[in-house]
Amino acid sequence: MTSRLIKKTADSAGAGKPEHLEAEGDFIIRDFPFASGESLPELRLHYTTLGSPVRNTKGAVQNAVLILHGTGGNGRVFLNEPFAGVLFRSGQLLDAGRHYLILPDGIGHGLSSKPSDGMRTRFPRYTYADMVQAQYRLVTEGLGVNHLRLIMGTSMGGMHTWMWGEMFPRFMDALMPLASLPVAIAGRNWMTRRMVMDAIRQDPDWRGGDYHEQPQRGLRSAIYTLLFMVSVPLQWQLLAPTRVAADEMFDRLVAEYAAKLDANDMLYQFDASRDYDPSPDLDKIEAPLMAVNSADDQVNPPELGILEKAIRKVKRGRHIVIPVSEKTCGHRSHSAAELWQAHLEELLKYPRG
Repeated sequence: MTSRLIKKTADSAGAGKPEHLEAEGDFIIRDFPFASGESLPELRLHYTTLGSPVRNTKGAVQNAVLILHGTGGNGRVFLNEPFAGVLFRSGQLLDAGRHYLILPDGIGHGLSSKPSDGMRTRFPRYTYADMVQAQYRLVTEGLGVNHLRLIMGTSMGGMHTWMWGEMFPRFMDALMPLASLPVAIAGRNWMTRRMVMDAIRQDPDWRGGDYHEQPQRGLRSAIYTLLFMVSVPLQWQLLAPTRVAADEMFDRLVAEYAAKLDANDMLYQFDASRDYDPSPDLDKIEAPLMAVNSADDQVNPPELGILEKAIRKVKRGRHIVIPVSEKTCGHRSHSAAELWQAHLEELLKYPRG
């Protein structure tokens, strides 16, 4: 297997001060093997970086931070104000002038290789393990980073963070999974994912993935389920206090999703979680870990008690559940950094190594 790095752009448009270097590029892995036994002649992983790596006298990178996005997202979602504006600017916890921030697009997402590029359902049926292996190769082979100060991720990226801690336990100083649980996806969580996938597959216009136009009935039904998954009872009541306002908000959200989603990509993204289950190997995690969820998260509701039980297996693990307030935003509280930046600060104070 061979790989190569293609740096597409480099400028100073990073989040924070103008002098913060931002780069964007593609990492190409040849003959990438998937857990399914399939392979791709070329797997493309797109990425964005802010800042520059700093090495110690032994050549180990000291300031690299890997940040992993959620289902359907991409690395650049972290450049928005609620995240980058709170963390990446001068003097902030992940100041892009002092850190080397790595924001990849996962397999099947963003500008990385995905079904909608042309292969459709002939694209390899990837899993989270494939995604993490590709991220590792991007970091090590593509960017030349041999150690990470921190790995953090939101939702799916949070699940990948648990997996990184198990698969490469000495590669990072700290781990912060957000809006995730370290157990197999089951119960209502899996059922809602089935609703998304079945809605797409059962639409005759899907045509086994070989549609010429998006299968609108299936896609809209999938979007309805997605809205339920990320719903925020308190916030949505405040934003839509009347039936008319609720109708307007619902129609707007559906239209926004429909304009940017591809049915095959969405199907693969949800299916990729099918064999996720880090629970048997949680004791392999060596780095300090701070898991953060919110009490109004409809995907990972705290009443399940899963996180409290699982965290006991993590040697240096802690967990936080943020109470419901007018500032929390359900599952998407993972990207409202003001809610949990104090916990990140605490995590970064843990001794390295």
